[in-house]
Amino acid sequence: MSARPARVPANVAPLPALSKEQACRALFQMQVIRLFEERVLKLVGEGAIKGTSHLYIGEEAVAVGVCLALHPDDMIVSTHRGHGHFIAKGGDLNRIMAELFGKVDGYCQGKGGTQHMADFAIGHLGSNGITGGGIPIATGAALSAQMRRSGQVVVSFFGDGAANQGVFHESLNLAALWRLPIVYVCENNLYSMSTPVRDAFPIHDIAQRAAAYDMPAAVGDGMDVAAVHATVLPAIERARGGGGPSLIEYKTYRYLGHSKSDMRVYRTKEEEAAWRQRDPIDRLRRQLSEAGLADTEELEDIEARACAAVDAAVEFSRRSPFPSAEIALRGLFSG
Repeated sequence: MSARPARVPANVAPLPALSKEQACRALFQMQVIRLFEERVLKLVGEGAIKGTSHLYIGEEAVAVGVCLALHPDDMIVSTHRGHGHFIAKGGDLNRIMAELFGKVDGYCQGKGGTQHMADFAIGHLGSNGITGGGIPIATGAALSAQMRRSGQVVVSFFGDGAANQGVFHESLNLAALWRLPIVYVCENNLYSMSTPVRDAFPIHDIAQRAAAYDMPAAVGDGMDVAAVHATVLPAIERARGGGGPSLIEYKTYRYLGHSKSDMRVYRTKEEEAAWRQRDPIDRLRRQLSEAGLADTEELEDIEARACAAVDAAVEFSRRSPFPSAEIALRGLFSG
């Protein structure tokens, strides 16, 4: 069983849509996310991190390309597969990793874990373990921004599976009616756990659903960070200028399973290999090199700095203590 091939627009943005500074920053962030997630996978296997994680490997260009277009005080709402969004929005790598370790220096003092982290100070309103659960939260945040006339824009990240939840339709309907400053970003990685999108949708592009709400929509290449940025930027500017919401669907691919226990028996090795040929990090490295914007030494330095940042986050987390009994019990209620 394999997913229907992704259809992306022919006019994807070339690298010149990004400056050298933006492109190098994007490459660094994507490499940090990739290395962070690979390290998490290893640490879960070793038992250093308990439970499971839903890793973002392969999808890095979406989070980085979108967040690159946001202002620092703009807001995002994430998903169960949220490490990449958090890192791209400026989250503290040490605190994210410490939270996965269950340590007191984590964002939730070790009590929230992989699916329950937030940092309001940087506009990250939280990840969410419920499929589609973040969509109405993001819509409410956009209403707040509109009422406060703050000029902020909200991005709601969600997967293809969430587009079949009722809150997706309710939220888009309200956002369109009230012209809220929000961009709905669907990361279509072709599978809802093990269900191919072709078995869950009667349409080819999830973005087509925007027409029901008279909402602008676009389909973008989620494996090209420059294309992601070029597709989302007009939607963000429209929202900031009072033009209302947009729905953008990015065709992307998660290299690993839905979670660590997923052996991916529902898709072929040939399909996986074909998508890896479109790797967003390799693509950006080639674009920078071919455009003469970065030489081998610069590219190696970016990767080395990303490796060092992840190594430091792991070391920080190993040294951090577990929460005391008092902290562990704080905030718990019984009825």
